[in-house]
Amino acid sequence: MFTSRRVDDREIMLKRQQKVFFQISGAGHEAMGVAAAFALKPGRDWFYPYYRDRALCLALGATPYEMLLGAVGAADDPSSGGRQMPSHWAFKRINIVTQSSATGTQILQAVGCAEGGRYFSKHPNAAQKAEGDYRQFKDVEFQRDEITYVSLGDGTTSEGEFWEALNSASNLRLPVIFCVQDNGYAISVPVEVQTSGGNISRLVSGFPNFHFEEIDGTDPAVAYAAFKRAADHCRAGHGPAFVHAHVIRPYSHSLSDDERLYRPDSERQADAARDPVPRLQMFLLREGILDEKGINKIEKEIEEQIQADADRALAAPIPQPETIYNFVYSPDLDPTSAAFETRAASAVAETAADGKRSASQPKTMAELINTTLRDEMRRDERVIIFGEDVADASREEYIKRKLVKGKGGVFKLTSGLQMEFGADRVFNSPLAEANIVGRATGMATRGLKPVVEIQFFDYIWPAMMQLRDELPTIRWRSNNAFSAPLVVRVAIGGYLTGGAIYHSQCGESIFTHTPGLRVVFPSNALDAAGLLRTAIRCDDPVLFLEHKRLYRETYGRTAYPGPDYMVPFGKANIVQPGTDITVITYGAVVPRALQAAQKIQREHQVSVELIDLRCLNPFDWDAIATSVKKTNRALIAYEDTLSWGYGAEIAARIADQLFHHLDAPVKRIAATDTFVAYQPILEDAILPQASDLFRAMKELAEF
Repeated sequence: MFTSRRVDDREIMLKRQQKVFFQISGAGHEAMGVAAAFALKPGRDWFYPYYRDRALCLALGATPYEMLLGAVGAADDPSSGGRQMPSHWAFKRINIVTQSSATGTQILQAVGCAEGGRYFSKHPNAAQKAEGDYRQFKDVEFQRDEITYVSLGDGTTSEGEFWEALNSASNLRLPVIFCVQDNGYAISVPVEVQTSGGNISRLVSGFPNFHFEEIDGTDPAVAYAAFKRAADHCRAGHGPAFVHAHVIRPYSHSLSDDERLYRPDSERQADAARDPVPRLQMFLLREGILDEKGINKIEKEIEEQIQADADRALAAPIPQPETIYNFVYSPDLDPTSAAFETRAASAVAETAADGKRSASQPKTMAELINTTLRDEMRRDERVIIFGEDVADASREEYIKRKLVKGKGGVFKLTSGLQMEFGADRVFNSPLAEANIVGRATGMATRGLKPVVEIQFFDYIWPAMMQLRDELPTIRWRSNNAFSAPLVVRVAIGGYLTGGAIYHSQCGESIFTHTPGLRVVFPSNALDAAGLLRTAIRCDDPVLFLEHKRLYRETYGRTAYPGPDYMVPFGKANIVQPGTDITVITYGAVVPRALQAAQKIQREHQVSVELIDLRCLNPFDWDAIATSVKKTNRALIAYEDTLSWGYGAEIAARIADQLFHHLDAPVKRIAATDTFVAYQPILEDAILPQASDLFRAMKELAEF
C-alpha cells in the first residue's frame, strides 16, 4: 500500500518536472486493491483492472519499475511499450489483461473471459494448438476454479455495458467478481448525481446468483474478509460476486484536474481522516505488529527503491518512430498471403448434419455461409457462434421433443448448427449488441474463436465502443502481449423493397477507417465461402459484411468448393476484363455494374473491366492501378452514401498516384446523401441502379 502511494507521488513529481506526460493516481484505493490481490491468485485468476488499481497490480506481482517505465513511455514498458497512458495496466505473466481508457468497456470483456475459461474446462481438447491458423499463435491457459476480477469506479455504473455485464454474469452464473471502487466522485460529478439514491448496491441487489458485499474499502482487514467470501462463492460455482467498496480520493481525479474547484476543504479533510495508508500504519502500531522504527525502516527502503527505479526508468530507451506500425495486425499470420489461396474442389460431396453425403449442387450465398460455418466448427472446437436469434431454439427440450423445427437466424444462416454442435457452442445472446461484441472480445483474448452475428448493420452502433476502441486496438495497445482474433458477421445493405431506414443502411467506410480491423464484403456465394473460412482461420479481428439482397440471389450461386477453400484478403476479382473503362465496386453493386457493363458493350462497344474488391481493408490497390493504367478511365461504384464514402479514398489515391495515366476525371456512383426510404420508387431513386452505372460509363467513355 505504501509502495503504491509513493509511486503515485513520484509520478506526480516527475509530471511537474515535465519528465512524464500524464498522471492518474490510485491514492485512497490501496487497501481494497491489496486485499483483492491477497484473496485471488496471480497467474491463475484473470484480472480486468481500471486505472486506480495500482496497489492491486503491485500486490499481484507488477513492480514499481515496470509502472515507471509506463509513466515515461519507455520502449520496455510491459503494459504497452509507450503506446498507452500510464496506469493502463497489462501484465501478461500474471493475467492482467490490457486496459483502455474507455469507461466500462472492460466489464463485458471480463464476462467473456470467464465464459472462455468455463468453455475450456468443459472442452479441454479445444485448448490444443494446431498448425496453419490462429491457434498456432494463441496459447491457452485455464483453471477449473478460476475467477475473473473486474473493477470500476462508481461513475462507470452509469454505463449501459455495466448493466449488460451484470445481467449476463448473473444469468450464466459466471465466476466474476465485480468490484466497484466508490470514492464518491466521477471526476467532478458526485455519486448522488450519477446513481439513483446515491448507492449502487441498492440498485443491483435484485440480481440473482450474486454474492453481495458493501464495505469500508479503506480498511484492509475488512476488505480482505469481503473478497475472501466473494472468491469462495465464485470458486464454489454459485455465481458472480459484487463488492462495493467505499474508498476515498485524496488527490484530484488526475493531474489534469483540480478538485478544489468543486470540493470544499471540509470534505477533503474528512476524506483524509479515512486515508488507508496512515490507517494501516496505526493498526500495525496498535496491534504490536510493527513499532515506529520498523515502519520507518520499511518506508525508507521503499523510498530508496522507488528513487532508483525512477532513475532507471528515466534512462530507459524510448520507442522508435518506425515501430508505430508494429502489431496493428498479427505479425505471425498474414491473411493476404498465398497460404490462404486454395483452389475450389470440383464435384465435392457435402456431409450433412446427419452424416449423409450428397453431390453438391449450385448453392446460394446463404447456404454456403451455413456450410462453411459447419465445416469450420467440425474442424476447430474453439469456434463458437452466438448472437441474437442464431440458435435453433434456446429451450432445447423443444428441439429434442421435435416440437419446433428451429430458427437458426432471421436469415437462416445458422440453421441446424445448434442441433449438431450443442447449446454450449451455438447459443442466443441478450438483445444487446455491445454485449455480443464485448463478451466475444473477452473470449477471443482467452483463445476461443467466436463467430458472432449482429442481426442488422443498422443496429451495430450500440457495439461501437467495442468495435472501435477495444477489439481492434488490443494487439497494438498491448504491444502484442494480447490479441483478440474473432469474426463479427453482419447483414448489411438495401435493395430490399421495404427495408426503409433501419434495415437498409451501409456504412462500411466507418469500419475501414479503423486500424486493426479487417473488413470483408463478398458479392457471391463462392467468395463468401472462401473469405469466411479465411476470416475464421485468421489471427486478426474481422468484420464480415453479408449483403442481405445477395443471400439468395440467382447471381453468384455456385457448387460447394470444399472444406479447405479459402480466398486471401486484399485480392480483388476481375469479374470481367476490359480495355476502355475500369469499374471498381463490391457487394450488391457488382451484379448491377455487370449488367450495365454488358449493356454498354452491346450498344456502344465500350469494353469495361469490372473489379470486385471483395475485401475492403486491406484492398487490392495493385489490381486497381494495373487496370487504370490500361484503361485510363476509372469509375468507383458503391452502395453507401456518396459523400465521404468508401469510394472517396480510392478516387483520391487514383488522382494522387495515377493522375498521368488518366484521360478523364475519376467518377463515383453511389447512394444519394439521404437515408433509404420505404417506398420502392424512392428506394430505387436513392440507391445506385444499373441505369445510373450505365450513364456514368457512357459519360466516361465519351469524355
